[in-house]
Amino acid sequence: MTWGLDQNLNPIQLNNNGGETMSKLGEEALNYKPGSKTKVISDLKEVSTDLDLIDDEFDYDGKTIKQKVIVVEDEKYRVPITVIQQLQVILKDNPEVKKFKVLKSGTTKDDTKYTVVPIVQTA
Repeated sequence: MTWGLDQNLNPIQLNNNGGETMSKLGEEALNYKPGSKTKVISDLKEVSTDLDLIDDEFDYDGKTIKQKVIVVEDEKYRVPITVIQQLQVILKDNPEVKKFKVLKSGTTKDDTKYTVVPIVQTA
């Protein structure tokens, strides 16, 4: 095992060619996990009304962005305020609704619309 120093004088392991030890491209690709990017509630097939709604925030372009999220299988899903407003109307009309799905239309920030659709439980 050969050791050297990087440009900041930190110790690094060198390979036989004198370069830094790296993983193989194929190994890296197989083990790659994308960064923790928040998804949108419409990415889910169905959503339970019993999930906890969490206040979340992140930094973007030097600004703190606040959002509401739910967590499903260790993934964050953003919940737009329009979804909360529509769900309120649905639950006031029928408090028995326990599950719903969210349909998304549009492709840009300005034309994206969400529609909440209650899922009817059949016995």
